[in-house]
Amino acid sequence: MVELILRAPAALVEPVSDALMDELDALSVSVEDADADTDAEQALFGEPGMPATAAGWERSTLKVLFEHGSQAEAAATLLLAQDWTAGLLLQSLQAAPEADWVRLTQSQFEPVPITPTFWIVPTWHEVPAAARQVIRLDPGLAFGTGTHPTTRMCLRWLATQHTHAQPADLGRVLDYGCGSGILAIGAALMGAQHIDAVDIDPAAVRSTRDNASANGVMLNAGPPELVAGEYGLVLANILASPLKLLAPLLTAHVSAGGWLVLAGLLERQADEIAAVYAACTPALTLSVADHEDGWILMTGRHA
Repeated sequence: MVELILRAPAALVEPVSDALMDELDALSVSVEDADADTDAEQALFGEPGMPATAAGWERSTLKVLFEHGSQAEAAATLLLAQDWTAGLLLQSLQAAPEADWVRLTQSQFEPVPITPTFWIVPTWHEVPAAARQVIRLDPGLAFGTGTHPTTRMCLRWLATQHTHAQPADLGRVLDYGCGSGILAIGAALMGAQHIDAVDIDPAAVRSTRDNASANGVMLNAGPPELVAGEYGLVLANILASPLKLLAPLLTAHVSAGGWLVLAGLLERQADEIAAVYAACTPALTLSVADHEDGWILMTGRHA
């Protein structure tokens, strides 16, 4: 494995990265602030759910992995010879440090307790002794590892809903924007009889199918066109902007007496989201059912 390190101005980061991945056989490209840990360091990201304060750093370091040194040399030579890459600089070309990349990635994910007895456990970990109900999960390329507060709140709601005065009807469940399939699998473990899990990302659909198989649950995973009819429970853990756009669609698929559960929302977005869903036909009254680390879970039930 060989690492090629380039220095690029902001305008070149995206086209150079695309060229490296699409045409020059790079295995991966990572982008870092070239001025990190200096007085010129630039803060790029704001609070969760908010757009970046800038499209990129003024100067970036591109760290590019290749399988062979000859590929890295050819890529650097070709890029630096182009007129459109003026300002691109070669910083170094060296053997990449040896690492077990799979093990390194897996080490970032540990078992996550949802309740004292309900846990999310990565497929490469042993099941904790306290776990009585378990979701075995391999996130793959999809969002949804159980480590984020929005996912935990959705699963907590599913795990405790049977104790509520008005329990959810888990006959038909829709997980809209399923990611890894973790919420759909959670619904299955809680007794759902028919589950449709949909996502616009084909990688998420594949991940959902694989994870469902690993957990021995039955569900239908596919693109949003799979959605049909009404559901006793509709789950959507996305972000505020798409949840506003999807409001008419999501409310239309909630059956009479059914529940809508929304996550991916910040506390300050509660009133805005509630107003959007109250204006739908049929109208749905949402309230905050849970909160964690600045994120909230909103739920509502059709009359």
